[in-house]
Amino acid sequence: MTQAEVLVLATLDTKREETAYLVDRISEHGVAAQIIDISLTSNGGALDETKKLEAIDRIVTSQLGTIVSRLDSGINAVVGMGGGTGGEIALRLMRALPITFPKVLVTTLPFDPRIAAADSSIVFVPTLVDICGLNATLREVMENTAALTAGLCSTRRQANACVAAPSIAVTGLGATEGAVKRLTGTLKEREIESTVFHANGYGGAAFARFAERGAFSSVIDLTPHEVTRIHVAGAHVPMPTRFSSARDIPYIMLPGGINFIGLGERSLVPSEYLDRPHYAHSGYFTHVKLTPIEICKVAEVLADSLNSVTGPAALIVPMGGFSHQDCPGGAIEDAQLRQVFLDQVSERLSDTVKVEVLEAHICAPQTTQQILETLDAFGAM
Repeated sequence: MTQAEVLVLATLDTKREETAYLVDRISEHGVAAQIIDISLTSNGGALDETKKLEAIDRIVTSQLGTIVSRLDSGINAVVGMGGGTGGEIALRLMRALPITFPKVLVTTLPFDPRIAAADSSIVFVPTLVDICGLNATLREVMENTAALTAGLCSTRRQANACVAAPSIAVTGLGATEGAVKRLTGTLKEREIESTVFHANGYGGAAFARFAERGAFSSVIDLTPHEVTRIHVAGAHVPMPTRFSSARDIPYIMLPGGINFIGLGERSLVPSEYLDRPHYAHSGYFTHVKLTPIEICKVAEVLADSLNSVTGPAALIVPMGGFSHQDCPGGAIEDAQLRQVFLDQVSERLSDTVKVEVLEAHICAPQTTQQILETLDAFGAM
């Protein structure tokens, strides 16, 4: 059996001792390691802003081809290590690799990694201490990383593998979980695979990247909630192709979660939002109801995106509620807001988009049935 092998990306000009320790620990697990130096080679001096950014770009450009060619030769995983600059270089290189290929980044995390890694599968290992000389804490982190890496190497993978077969993409949130579970459960009963993306302001980036690579046979955008984060307010990552990356395949959209903005923990939410109906989805997230003006903007954006679909397209509008708290007695229930959305989107949609209006809630069985009937009509099942 061929020995497992990994690539270790590190800045040897500043992290040589720590890199050697990590490589030794990986080797103890029977895994070979090749080191790729991603140092800026500033010769010990400080680079000004422009020169530093240019140097980072050069390193990424020059080393990416080397790394990709090594993957083709049978590398099992890629491990990066670095602080602010080295971690960014390693992260940029990893993001350019196949989406699900095993990647581990050992870093001091001087940034919010969600933005940089939203569309790529990367395991982050926080060092807790700075990578500046070996100590008991850093040694333990390196030993854990070595064990984790060896585990990732236990199964041989194809370097360029992304998805085994086309799947039906579904977008969801906790606020539409009832609808997502009923839909995916029914598809499973019919032996149809679905892939659910968490439309939380980050999952949409992964959805778009998969769609651009032809991973889906059709899309059920049940929860296009990220439109509120992109065009109204809320934390999200840049995802310019979130609503345009799957134009040539059957596309069914529902207004799941478009009636609220997903903001952070209540104590951090600006007071003007707390004057509106809202509720704590969890200790970390507060959902705030949209205004009629805001939902009109959302309707326009979603209508335009549906109008651009070149494959079969449909909009299903469940007028009984767009999310689990948009129901009789719910914290953000608002039938008038739903009507505003329907009026605005209907006015803007082209005749090429099929529209189905239901009196049911988005999580009701009738809504799931309508989705399935539309899929059947499109020849997507």
